[in-house]
This record gives sequence, structure tokens and C-alpha cells, in this order.
Amino acid sequence: MTTVQITLAAAALTIGWLTAATAHCITQKDEFPGYLRAFASDAQRSGIGQRGLQALASTQLSGITWRFESNPSTQSGTLQSDPATFLAKRSGSSADAFINATRRRVQQNAQLFAAIENRYGVPGSVLATIWGLETSWGGYLGGTSIVSGAVTLASYCRRHPRFESHALAALELVDQGVIGSATKGGPSGELGHMQFLAGNWVKYGVDANGDGKADPYNVVDALATAANMLKSNGWKKGKPFRDGTGNFRVLSVWNDSGNYQRAIAYAASRVGG
Repeated sequence: MTTVQITLAAAALTIGWLTAATAHCITQKDEFPGYLRAFASDAQRSGIGQRGLQALASTQLSGITWRFESNPSTQSGTLQSDPATFLAKRSGSSADAFINATRRRVQQNAQLFAAIENRYGVPGSVLATIWGLETSWGGYLGGTSIVSGAVTLASYCRRHPRFESHALAALELVDQGVIGSATKGGPSGELGHMQFLAGNWVKYGVDANGDGKADPYNVVDALATAANMLKSNGWKKGKPFRDGTGNFRVLSVWNDSGNYQRAIAYAASRVGG
């Protein structure tokens, strides 16, 4: 991967998400078609364009998303409070192997991570740890339709209505050509190298390589956007990020699981640099 200059251009993606929603949450799979019809009306009123609405029209319930939400204990790492155990479970190897691999990524891309830290104040060790936890440093970007995953998540009562804005954002990204109706990601509609929720990409996405577009599938843009998201939520440059600190609390905007936050802090502190 080549190192490029980090630019300050931000993604110009906006959407009027504040339209009152009428789609009601569901708890049974057979209720999904009704939810989809109501959500389509919400999407149209919110300004979603033709491509986004066409993507929504072809959306089907995501089985894996539904299974995760109806049985959250099946989600990876939910029971591991020890960071090393969490890392081993999440990465499929050992904590030491994951940390060593993360350290290599930082060393191999030292100029890039230094440029991002200089701009946003977030160490490369933190970003590379998240990158590794989310997609094994780009090795696997997901196998679920982003639109289907996002809409299924938004429909389920345990997540509704908090995630409806992300489902709308996924449709906006289809309109913008950032993703297509069939683009694959995580089961909750996560996208790109860092597995952003769509609304977070719309809000924080930056064009860091200067090619005129913010692209979650470009690793430079994705890493810089992750740093921008953390900084925008209070990350302080040069401050510690161990459990109990202000920077540690900022990690909750990335993932609200304490297990996940502790794993990031543990791995990044051992990676160093």
C-alpha cells in the first residue's frame, strides 16, 4: 500500500433524516414485508432518490442479521470480558499473534499512520487494532447485503428506531454511488475496511487520498475517517486511552461493548508506537 498525503476534504453527503418515521418495529419474520412498505414511504419522504428506492424495493430480510438480533449471545465475543480472550475469539488465533500482526501493519505503513495521527490525533496502534478486529486488515469485508442488513436491523424492535437512520444512510450511499444494492458488508449493514455503519460514514467520511471522493473501500480514506470519527467525539491527542480515561470512553462511539473497548485499548497499548 502506498502512502499518500492526507487531505482535508470531507465527503459532501447529506440527507434530511429528520422526517418523522411511520414504520413500526417487528418481532416476527413474516412481518418484514409490512415493515418494508412503511419504511419505503419514510425513505421517499426523507428524500431518498430513485436508485436508493430501487435498492430498497429489492431488499429481503437478512437471515443472519435476524439470527444475531433474536439471539445476541451468538455474536462473537459477547461473553469474553478478558481482552486477550476476546482477541483470540475474534481473530481465530491468539492475542499475541493478533498483536504482532497489528504491529507489522503499523510498521509497514508508518508514514500513513503518522500523517493520520498528525491530522486527527489518533495513534496508528488504535486504528490498526480496529482495522484488524473489523476486517482482518481488509481480508474479509463481509458477505451480507449492506442494504438488507441495515434495513433488517432497523426493523427489529430491539434495535428500532435507533438504527433506522443508518438504513436511510445506506440508501443515500446507493444514491451517491458509494455502494450498490448488492454490495456486501457486515450483518448489521457495516461497510468498508473499518465496517462503518452507513450513517457514520455519511457523517464522518473524508477523502483522505485526494481523489475527489470519500470511499470506505479505500483503506486510506477508511482509516482517516475512523480517526475523524474518534476525534469528532472527543479523542484528545497524546492522552492515554486505558480503561477509565476520556479517550477510552470515546471508544464507545465505535462499539458500545465494553469487551470490545477493552480489547482495543489492550491490543493498541501492546502494539505501541
